[in-house]
Amino acid sequence: MRILLVEDDPQLGRATQIGLDQCGYAVDWVQSAESAHTAVKLHQYSSILLDLGLPQEDGMQTLSRLRAAGYAGAIMIVTARDQIPDRIAGLDGGADDFIIKPFDLDELAARIRSASRRAAGRTRELIRHGDIEIDVAARQVSQAGRPVTLTGKEFGVLLTLIEHSGRVLSREQLEETLYSWGEEIESNTIQVHVHHLRKKLGKQLIKTAHAIGYIIDKQPGSAA
Repeated sequence: MRILLVEDDPQLGRATQIGLDQCGYAVDWVQSAESAHTAVKLHQYSSILLDLGLPQEDGMQTLSRLRAAGYAGAIMIVTARDQIPDRIAGLDGGADDFIIKPFDLDELAARIRSASRRAAGRTRELIRHGDIEIDVAARQVSQAGRPVTLTGKEFGVLLTLIEHSGRVLSREQLEETLYSWGEEIESNTIQVHVHHLRKKLGKQLIKTAHAIGYIIDKQPGSAA
């Protein structure tokens, strides 16, 4: 849900950030490789969108450094370089996808979902948990076949907890996943989202681990 955009072009960077935000992603935007390395040390990102034509350090070197430092999420190269050797080098160097500028925003969002899904070990955009069904691409939720209307952040909390079912996630971990730099977060924001989800999906779905965080139990028969 949280993406790091590494793009030195101010106009393209801002447009991409706004567009992906409208698609429901939390996007942190940096304009240099060093800022990207610092951001990855401080935050958890499901995906990185990496331009190759960066100042001071070529994007291929940045890609290599990110993988060497242990970043295991999806890295997608977004560049104007359209030669086959560049694509091969990027994919062999550890990138999950190679996107040529200019790009269509809807296609970019679809490629982000696909790369993130592979990195998370999922094979489909449809997630089921008990009687709850989540269409990740359409950002729609239903329960027992009944559509359930959620806000963007409620959807994010639900998806994150279900993807980590059986594991307690703290308020800080959920905030880290759902909010980008500069977004104002009240101390009870996650608590409010959970309260609304319980009203819409049932009180027993999300359990509180006192003084720790929140958890959605694994489905019966799921591996520990």
